[in-house]
Amino acid sequence: MSNAARKLAEILPAFVLFALLLVLWQLAVSVFGIREYLLPSPTTVVNAMFSGHINWWGHIWATGLAIFGAFLIAAVAGIALGVVIAWSPMASRALMPFLVFVNTLPKVAVAPLFLLWLGYGILPNMLIGALIGFFPVVINTAVGLMQIDDDMLDLGRVFNAPKWKVFAKIRIPNAYPYILSALKVTATAAVVGAIVGEFVASQRGLGYVIITSQSSMNTPLAFGALVWISVLGLVLYGAVAALSRVLAPWAEGQER
Repeated sequence: MSNAARKLAEILPAFVLFALLLVLWQLAVSVFGIREYLLPSPTTVVNAMFSGHINWWGHIWATGLAIFGAFLIAAVAGIALGVVIAWSPMASRALMPFLVFVNTLPKVAVAPLFLLWLGYGILPNMLIGALIGFFPVVINTAVGLMQIDDDMLDLGRVFNAPKWKVFAKIRIPNAYPYILSALKVTATAAVVGAIVGEFVASQRGLGYVIITSQSSMNTPLAFGALVWISVLGLVLYGAVAALSRVLAPWAEGQER
């Protein structure tokens, strides 16, 4: 099977399911006469998504920047902490209880504090998204660095490789699938965190569009913002999946 045919076979089921859901949605609205403010039809939502009455691209840019920033902070901080935990048992004993405590904090309750400390802007939204998404990266990085075949470690000892070289040449490549799997989770968590920040207080972004559209009962506009949020999440998830195929192609077959 050619690469094009293989890729088509991979995306076809999802495409068919998505198209079927859209058709059922449109039929339900038309047949049952559901009011637009309760459930707009897909065609109405698409029209709202490209309406010239709202600066969609400005809002998409603001939310996309917050999502990407949240993802980047979560990835860098999570991988760094995971390496520290795997490198030093003492650091692991000191950090893990604190990280679990931070992860159990209700993020919606923490969001207003970030705004109080940092003021309005995109940075609090990034940090809220990073706070939601960094914990899986920490855990998966540490697990990937520590769960390694003893034979590989014995090989490093045979060649008298220093600890840092064992990390760089053996442990870190072994952790690629673990890290990339966590980054896929973080890609979606960053979207949630950024939108939570915009819900709490924001003057631009797709979360802001949803809040303002609710006050005017403009449900098609809210649905349009939700679709754009999903598109941003899919783009980020797809980028991580593509990176996974490059850095850890052997793990792709295992996930299937």
